[in-house]
Amino acid sequence: MTEQSLSLLNSEQVEALIDADYTDVFAVLGMHRHPEGSGLIVRALLPGASGVQVIANGGDKAVASLAAVHPAGLFEGKLGRRRNPFSYRLRVQFGDHSVELEDPYRFPQQLSDDDLYLFGEGTQEHAYQWMGAHAHEVDGVAGMLFVVWAPAARRVSVVGEFNGWDGRRHAMRKHPASGIWEIFVPGIGEGVTYKYEIKAADGSLVPLKADPYAFAMQHPPETASITTGGNRYPWRDSDWIEARDASPNHYGGPVSVYEVHPGSWRRNAEHGNSYLTYRELADQLIPYVRDLGFTHIQLMPVSEYPFDGSWGYQPIGMFAPTSRFGTPDDFKHLVDTCHLNGIGLLLDWVPGHFPTDQHGIGRFDGSCLYEHEDVRKGFHPDWNTLIYNYGRGEVISYLLSNAMFWLNEYHIDGLRVDAVASMLYLDYSREEGEWLPNVHGGRENLEAVELFKQVNGRVYFNHPGVMMVAEESTAWPGVSKPTDQGGLGFGFKWNMGWMNDTLRYMSRDPIHRKYHHNEMTFGLIYSFSESFVLPLSHDEVVHGKGSLLEKMPGDDWQKFANLRAYLGFMWTHPGKKLLFMGGEFAQRNEWNHDQSLDWHLLDDHRHAGVQRLIRDLNHCYRELPALHQLDCDSSGFEWVDADNHHNSIFVYLRNGHQGAAPVLVVVNMTPSTHIGYRVGVSQPGYYRERLNTDSEQYGGSNMGNNGGVHTLDDAWAGKPCHLSLTIPPLATVIFEWQKT
Repeated sequence: MTEQSLSLLNSEQVEALIDADYTDVFAVLGMHRHPEGSGLIVRALLPGASGVQVIANGGDKAVASLAAVHPAGLFEGKLGRRRNPFSYRLRVQFGDHSVELEDPYRFPQQLSDDDLYLFGEGTQEHAYQWMGAHAHEVDGVAGMLFVVWAPAARRVSVVGEFNGWDGRRHAMRKHPASGIWEIFVPGIGEGVTYKYEIKAADGSLVPLKADPYAFAMQHPPETASITTGGNRYPWRDSDWIEARDASPNHYGGPVSVYEVHPGSWRRNAEHGNSYLTYRELADQLIPYVRDLGFTHIQLMPVSEYPFDGSWGYQPIGMFAPTSRFGTPDDFKHLVDTCHLNGIGLLLDWVPGHFPTDQHGIGRFDGSCLYEHEDVRKGFHPDWNTLIYNYGRGEVISYLLSNAMFWLNEYHIDGLRVDAVASMLYLDYSREEGEWLPNVHGGRENLEAVELFKQVNGRVYFNHPGVMMVAEESTAWPGVSKPTDQGGLGFGFKWNMGWMNDTLRYMSRDPIHRKYHHNEMTFGLIYSFSESFVLPLSHDEVVHGKGSLLEKMPGDDWQKFANLRAYLGFMWTHPGKKLLFMGGEFAQRNEWNHDQSLDWHLLDDHRHAGVQRLIRDLNHCYRELPALHQLDCDSSGFEWVDADNHHNSIFVYLRNGHQGAAPVLVVVNMTPSTHIGYRVGVSQPGYYRERLNTDSEQYGGSNMGNNGGVHTLDDAWAGKPCHLSLTIPPLATVIFEWQKT
């Protein structure tokens, strides 16, 4: 063995290493050819070590002892007569004990130039497969490969419990052309906390950053990322996925979505009001949803988020299901169980903005990397959040990969994209002078438009059976039209206009409704301009808006009757359905994310009656093709009587494909009962009363038509025959035509 007492580095290089300020540590640490002669040298930076030996792999004998060239832990030594590089490990003395370590600086770079090129180009849809922290093996050594994008950084280190959060220990290798840094750290397995220590271009330290591509994160308020062990979950849903993608039928099939906030659907009262876990939700939520007949569950955002009060709409861990409810595999179990029970699972996806928390991606490498530098484009005044720079290829790859991640790795059946309008318009919620026009001088965010087209196009190419749904509240044309027809490429758009108009109508006293008849009919003017979802979402039952039940006028009897009639109207109106949790049993209080729904209300027959109605509406909607086959086609709807504003009565037909029995719907929005009310129809026969929201089983007065009525031969209202109906008060009645 030989020792080298003087470093081959100059004093500035030594100080830069000790200060974790060296630009390219891989050029000096690890094994290198001797710069002034033949042979090899090894250099190691191991703060706290008192001695270091080099051990050739395959043996136990020390090849060389390294000399301490700086008291902060820098060691260096020549490897005797060795001429060719070889695999080795380090035997390190810390105080009175020694450990053997693999040297991370002996391993070559692990990334391919192709991956880096596509990432910067903005077309990399699988960046998560190599960005972040991945279990990896090099030269027979197991460990973790860390990869992060930080082009403006002067130095990046991965820090964690494995190195005492010391940024000198694992400084990373930079790929200068792409700004991507990587390091393979041997010996690290799953469940290890870590962050990135980043030195900005000006030499200042950025606050420790969580991994933008982390697959798991600590439970807030803790903020570290956590390594995972790869994809080992034993999926059982191959039949579901194959059938879903082989014959997508969302436009002509029933879609009835139950929107859920997983932290407040139900709580564990016996365990301090704690959250249900993902696995407990699988055991309790899925049977409940299946019993009620919903086709899909839509979860409010589950990407890790620091603040409970944001409900997940200010995410930081875009690739990490929140640890509030369990592990990534626990979440996969929830999705898997949905599919095994014939239920699709949609996720709320938030690509529009992100919070300013120090450990997040804001000013990630000391520069505005993910966000715009100019606050007129990069800061959201409504939510005090940062806005992605959609003109940067790496940001597009990040968001595109994130969308594909949830579909590929978690088998999600679709994404409901949050706040689309805020992304489409540069002047969204901004006054004059507070926004920057596009290159043509307009207010449209052309870069966000291209993002939507790219994400939707790639999602539907890879997974034709999923649903991409836009929460979009303006008249932007073609939101749900294919991109080759000039649209944004979404499958569906939330019908916010329908929701606002009809809820405004329902809040009015019935005596005044005749003056606002058009609030219920106006939606049919544009109902087929897009493929719509009718949303009664969480946004309608918070911030002082009151619950659905409390929006209704009158005493309790009228409130319940109004709500039942409205739900009947919604389930028979063109468009897919979405109902926020609690609405199905007439939750009386506003939604509170800090507590469970008021399940005790089901002891009251009126609340239980609304729940029974939702169950029957879902089954009716699914069983009667006319109620769903042409939801997005004008031929599926026909007004029979749209003008009876004096009595606030609406009558319409729903039609399906040829051979499907038409469905007649009669809606009465006043407390008056009508006996012998004549409705002209084209098809003679028997009209079976399939559902009546005034039925006593739902809590109503039980006025009705004794199961159905036969047509009478007398012409009426331009139709060859008519029905003489009993129309209950504040009710929706559904009739299925049957040829006699």
